[in-house]
Amino acid sequence: MSIIITNASSKHLKFASSICKMMENASSVRGTGIAKREPHYIEKKMEEGKAIIAIDNDLAVGFCYIESWEDQEYVANSGLIIHPKYQKKGLAKAIKKAIFDLSKEKFPTAKLFGITTSLAVMKINSDLGYKPVTFSELTKDETFWNGCRSCKNYDILKRTNRTMCLCTGMICDLKTQHTKQHSNEGSNSLVEFNSIENLTNLNHEK
Repeated sequence: MSIIITNASSKHLKFASSICKMMENASSVRGTGIAKREPHYIEKKMEEGKAIIAIDNDLAVGFCYIESWEDQEYVANSGLIIHPKYQKKGLAKAIKKAIFDLSKEKFPTAKLFGITTSLAVMKINSDLGYKPVTFSELTKDETFWNGCRSCKNYDILKRTNRTMCLCTGMICDLKTQHTKQHSNEGSNSLVEFNSIENLTNLNHEK
């Protein structure tokens, strides 16, 4: 297995539909919250340079993107998805670290937050510096919360006036984080992934 983890760009647009299908399938399997997205939305994130993609040969096997609200005061790493055959190999952690670093680069003063039902994601977030918070500490932007409408558990969120749901809210103040400095940091960096303990061949993508 030789998986490339890289910043998504316009050359990855062909993977948008398969990524959306992975999200839809994951939602059905879990029976819990993962918001559905249309291919054009994923394509937009790629073109804006606000996404990380993992590729094995010509197959998209992982993805995550950045969203922002309230004049970029709040930022989220959303839509983390891993192909079923590539799960439990450390790939999710590697992608989360890559999108976290990209968020620090693009939004160094923002509050990075997320809501999730996944214990594995909660553990990764904690390792990155996130803290659990109530929903009242998250963005008030209606656009973010409207994104939950496609989730199976939206009725819970609505009944509780957005005070709680099955998801756990987590937040990390990027102003308190030290941006990682290395010679190949930037919008064109890529990594060849073998395992979470062995990230090799970090270099610029041409």
